[in-house]
Amino acid sequence: MKIKLIAFDLEGTLVKSKSSWVELHKRFGTWDKGKEYAERFFRGEFDYQTWADLDASLWKGRKREEILEWANSVEYMEGVEELFEFLRENNFKIAIISGGLMCLAKRVADELNADYVFANELIFDEEGRVTGKVIARVDFQNKGEILAKLKEELKPSLTIAVGDGHNDIAMFKVADVSIAVNPHEGVEGDYVAKDLKEVKEIIKEILEERGQ
Repeated sequence: MKIKLIAFDLEGTLVKSKSSWVELHKRFGTWDKGKEYAERFFRGEFDYQTWADLDASLWKGRKREEILEWANSVEYMEGVEELFEFLRENNFKIAIISGGLMCLAKRVADELNADYVFANELIFDEEGRVTGKVIARVDFQNKGEILAKLKEELKPSLTIAVGDGHNDIAMFKVADVSIAVNPHEGVEGDYVAKDLKEVKEIIKEILEERGQ
């Protein structure tokens, strides 16, 4: 059976968190400044790496445990386990490509047994405290590039992308088939699903149509 590839956005798609960054700002009482940095980024005042570092600098000194406590509290969308089981049974390699934080993305990837995970990583010092620096792997533009590299490496017979936000559009363009789940306004996929159960049904249909 030929390998197939599926790439998922994380927040708003697989889990109920909408944004690691926003939720940690709200948890730590830094959202006023965080919101200002976001507005300045979208006005083009600085690049993504600078924005990520500015955000993380607001949490400097916070303990790893505090970050993980939040990451471990995030709930899954309904139907996610059944969907991943179905994908593995059908020879899919599964990637999670998230503009959020690795502390959450890695937990989800480990628990759901995903093959690849890409996200942004907070850097901690030797005492396990936030340094204010970030390894920025996934920005607002490059989800498509990440998926294209995986496609090149695996040479799958089918590539599917699943997401809900504007930064998923780049991924949709690279995939053979795109599925938008409860998408934000202006985000369109080849298919639109209201939840992950519907995503599973759509993929089932696609596989039947293609004889895969």
